[in-house]
Amino acid sequence: MTTLDYGKLDQPEIAMSSFYPRHNWTATPPGARDHTIQVDEGVSLSCRFFPAGQADPTILFFYGNGETAVDYDDIAPIYNQIGVNFFLADYRGYGMSGGTPAFSTMLSDAGKVLRNLKDFLNESEINGKVFVMGRSMGRHAAFELAAGRDRDDGIAGVIIESGRPTLGQFTSGLQPQEAESFQAAYREKVSSISIPVLVIHGEIDNLAPVQEAEAMYQEISSKDKRMLTVPGAGHNDLLYRGIDEYFAAIRDFCHPAA
Repeated sequence: MTTLDYGKLDQPEIAMSSFYPRHNWTATPPGARDHTIQVDEGVSLSCRFFPAGQADPTILFFYGNGETAVDYDDIAPIYNQIGVNFFLADYRGYGMSGGTPAFSTMLSDAGKVLRNLKDFLNESEINGKVFVMGRSMGRHAAFELAAGRDRDDGIAGVIIESGRPTLGQFTSGLQPQEAESFQAAYREKVSSISIPVLVIHGEIDNLAPVQEAEAMYQEISSKDKRMLTVPGAGHNDLLYRGIDEYFAAIRDFCHPAA
């Protein structure tokens, strides 16, 4: 698999037009736990954890652009209701996190978050499997972890919501040939994923056409994969259009029948 130098995508003009950071935070909801993860000298990420049970699986969730961890205060309890611990980490510059967002650090930070989360779960005596989930922009971090099978990361599966196998606007400003090389290598990385995969997508998604998600699903190497297409749903309203099907699919994926 081709190794990509993502530092080339960290040009200020690309970051300024690609990230939409928001600084915000809320009081810790009942039962939740706040956490910070140091990812660089003087830079820590704000995190929030919604526990369900000691033996339950945990989803490490990477959200979409313009969102923050605390935007999920009302949604996280539904994950708990289906027997899933739910952990969110803000990106640099989002929520209460320090630093400035960049594509390469978004990916490298994902690995640091995963390692810290596993230590955190061990210390908390939470021993269920760990799944990674990426929504929209969060797919980049999820793909990076899911494709990194050369290390013992202990990921049981990956869930991609409203995602597609493209770098999107992050190649803007590059020469066409270089941009296509990046896109081709990125598609190769996504197709190499061999762990269990669940794809959730809206039928009428105008930002990430469902045809691209379907092609991605077909090309992923995993033998254990499934896809849910939510009828009438776009990019940002899957929960409202098909909340029962959405969480049933996640529940069945994280709690496979024996």
